[in-house]
Amino acid sequence: MELSLVKVDEPEILFRYDQGMEDPRDGLSLFGPLDEGNPYGIRTGVIGTRTGIKKFKEWLSHVHEPIIHEKHLFSRPFFPGFKAAFQTEWMADRIEEILLDENQLRAHLYHEDQHYRVYYLVDIYCKPIIKHKKDEHSNVDVWFVIIVDEIYRYCRPNSVLPKGLVTTRRLIDGHSAKRFLSAPSFFQDINEDVEHRYEVNFREQLKARLLEHQIPTQVIRESTIAPQEYLNKIGRPIRMLDNQLSQIAWTLSTAAFYKSGGRPWKLAQIRRGVCYVGLAFKVDSKGTDERNACCAAQMFLDSGDGVVFKGAVGPWYSPKKGEFHLSEQKAYELISLALESYKSQHENNLPRELFIHAKNRFNKMEWSGFKQAAGETVKLVGVTIKPVPTLKLYRRGEWPILRGLAYIQDDKSAYLWTKGYVPRLRTSIALEVPNPLHVEICRGEEDIKVVLRDIMALTKLNYNSCIYGDGLPVTLRFADCVGEILTAGPIRDIPPLSFKFYI
Repeated sequence: MELSLVKVDEPEILFRYDQGMEDPRDGLSLFGPLDEGNPYGIRTGVIGTRTGIKKFKEWLSHVHEPIIHEKHLFSRPFFPGFKAAFQTEWMADRIEEILLDENQLRAHLYHEDQHYRVYYLVDIYCKPIIKHKKDEHSNVDVWFVIIVDEIYRYCRPNSVLPKGLVTTRRLIDGHSAKRFLSAPSFFQDINEDVEHRYEVNFREQLKARLLEHQIPTQVIRESTIAPQEYLNKIGRPIRMLDNQLSQIAWTLSTAAFYKSGGRPWKLAQIRRGVCYVGLAFKVDSKGTDERNACCAAQMFLDSGDGVVFKGAVGPWYSPKKGEFHLSEQKAYELISLALESYKSQHENNLPRELFIHAKNRFNKMEWSGFKQAAGETVKLVGVTIKPVPTLKLYRRGEWPILRGLAYIQDDKSAYLWTKGYVPRLRTSIALEVPNPLHVEICRGEEDIKVVLRDIMALTKLNYNSCIYGDGLPVTLRFADCVGEILTAGPIRDIPPLSFKFYI
């Protein structure tokens, strides 16, 4: 069987002086970021142990100089230095510091109860950051949370603490604690067991507990910024990052610039008056009803920035079908909230077109709610985007299929390869034979080629990782992460917030 493939052109992104480039690292090196940075530079806070803060400040001093690898790779271009790339200051001697007691950290780190372990470790980091914001006159743009590698290793879902490291035994097992959340015990101490109301994930819980205070953070392992100092039993680095030092500098610098309020770049060929919304769902595992899930909408504008809206928790998940669907009323409320936010940023004007991206199709009730919210003036298009792990195309030669190739099935559906060989990089951005995305216009009307171009463009808006292009559009790239944060604990109602608070 022969397939006729079409090529979707690689989108350009805009930098200073309205200069367009394909690779963000080229654009930042040649022209600088789209927005001018703060004239006083990035105002940074750092929290960690004495060792962690010292390593961060050493790394920050290091990234003010060019980082060049001995073996030149087009896929990993050199880092020219922070000020050269971002045209603003980020000085190591202008940092607000919060020093943590390493003994206090380890007292909680080796607790047998993983909920207790994560909750109180997050507590140690969160409380002083919140206090600093309330008490201090200085205004920190972004907090860098430097964690020891053991927190990364033992404070994630499904992580296991070796029995030989346990210093404190649990008082109640996890299943019993979860049962008492819905069926209170006679013992008041058990009912007030707050740590079991939060998910076992240090990063997501930290960001969730800081949402209401609107504090952006960047979590970094010590071994990421000082890989040569963390060795295994035979004296070799535990993490072999020698050939990734420039990319680490690109990624963390871009994240710092964005989270401090600047846009590194934006899309060049985006159509004016077009708005993209990605739906994020996460099953709420803390309850007894397996159908309960939280819904959030991620809205992205032609300006490049994104906003997250938290929807209601409800019986949106169908275990039999493995799909999420909102009620008509909640669908209406969620899109109404997104459109009101759009109007507030566009002189009270509605968008001309609204594209809703999701991983599963929209049912009739759901779509009816969306349509009522959009009204007659906004063109509404529903698009499902799913990775297809079972479909692979092979070509003769050394390299796999090109990024940007598409097989158009009909007027409504296509397969799009967002990963693959990139001539500019002279390599593939996939670690294996790439799989395509299945793209389907499931509701509304639009040219399938326009939808494919939009999806390709939205793979360039990941400000948390300065790379050539992502495998998923940003509308869905962080859907799971946003859902994890919004269900990480009993979070209060929060207003629509910039995407920088979630990534």
